[in-house]
Amino acid sequence: MKFSHFTVRVHSSSLAIAILSAASFSAFAQTSGTLLVANQTDRTLSFIDPVTAQQTFALREDRITGHEVTTSPDGRTAYLPIYGDAGVGRPGTDGHEMLVIDVPTHKITATVDFGHGVRPHLPVYDTRRNLLYVSTELDEAITVIDPKTLKILYKIPTGAAQSHMFALSHDGRFAYTTNVGPASVSVLDLDTHKTLAIIPVGEPGTTRVQRISLSNDDKLLFTSDWNNPRLAVIDTTTRKLKTWIPLPGTGYGSASTQDGRYLILCLSKSAKIAVIDLSNFSIVRTIDVPSQPQEVLIRPDGLVAYVSCNKDHKVAAIDLKTWKVQSLIDAGNDADGLAWSNAPSAAATGTH
Repeated sequence: MKFSHFTVRVHSSSLAIAILSAASFSAFAQTSGTLLVANQTDRTLSFIDPVTAQQTFALREDRITGHEVTTSPDGRTAYLPIYGDAGVGRPGTDGHEMLVIDVPTHKITATVDFGHGVRPHLPVYDTRRNLLYVSTELDEAITVIDPKTLKILYKIPTGAAQSHMFALSHDGRFAYTTNVGPASVSVLDLDTHKTLAIIPVGEPGTTRVQRISLSNDDKLLFTSDWNNPRLAVIDTTTRKLKTWIPLPGTGYGSASTQDGRYLILCLSKSAKIAVIDLSNFSIVRTIDVPSQPQEVLIRPDGLVAYVSCNKDHKVAAIDLKTWKVQSLIDAGNDADGLAWSNAPSAAATGTH
């Protein structure tokens, strides 16, 4: 986008002057990207134009099925692991590959085959090392891939079963995995490729931890108890449980706002979002959203939180200044994983 695209017209009756500020220029750059949504039951990846709040394309996976998605730093490539047809720890098919997708053309350009059934789930791009990490649940590891060659380089063991989700520290040093059934969090050293610690969060059998996120200063980890309405807060320095935050409903995915003041948490069974003040761990408001909110993605400009709502096939866009739902976007059946691409949407490029 260039300033030459804009014109100033002078009329005899009035003078119209268009001024494009740096702030509005930045906001436009953020909203002119593409929101990606992995739809489990439909087995599709939605491409959503955030300006029109509409799906512009749905890419069929022809596999069963992608749950989570991420993008390369330039936003042109998406990575979609194919997990399988079962829930965590349940019998079913074991996915063994990951799709590589060109975002502007909506085409599958390559696949990564893990060689055997591993239930690959969450992909995360490490921009510091220019590596792609994928949780490979049945291998009890995070698998590390070169995104240029798409070759598997090595695996980092988690030391526990059902390592389903993970978060990277902002300084690029550590990864933290949630181990669902064992009710623990593994601390992985990304330099030495070793497990440093396994943090117990609760009693296996009575507690299950699922999704995980980090505070912006890397000091706190947040993971919900899938069995009980409470949120675990873990101190990353002591590597111990710091406290439990009581919740008005069972928690799920979460993300911190860009200023670090609040944690936005899905209350999946309550069709609500809880906003938690991280200065005192209190819930300051709840926001109604469609049923079974799953995952939270903060837009890169920090102005909007996107929340995938599984059973209503929607994505809720929440204005983080007014704390109101500004739009409900149609996605696919069982909308789940979210990712942001800086590449323009189909509506913006005129392609489909």
